Amino acid sequence: MRYLIIVLSLGNGLWMLADGIYVSLNGKYIGPEKPGPWAWLIGLTGVDVFKIGPVFIALGIAWLIFVSSFWLRASWARNLGLILSILTLWYLPVGSLISIVVFIVLAFVLKAG
Repeated sequence: MRYLIIVLSLGNGLWMLADGIYVSLNGKYIGPEKPGPWAWLIGLTGVDVFKIGPVFIALGIAWLIFVSSFWLRASWARNLGLILSILTLWYLPVGSLISIVVFIVLAFVLKAG
């Protein structure tokens, strides 16, 4: 289960970091012109989804910090993973799915410590 958490979290972190850098430099996300379903959700708040590249970068880096700390079995890694999972639930559809799986495994399958 640890490797599942590491692989999913690494994928999520690398993708968010890359997409955040890309949108910051190019004014569009990697892939189609119209971002995924998450953009509609965030757009409801009035936020311009093409201006939140720094949020993606920060979350991507945070996920990578989680992966490193979880790999090294840092005492605080589990809590960071739980927090990031909650903070990334808006990232529909794949990011949400990853967040739900990571949260469930960290909260209910893997023991603290």
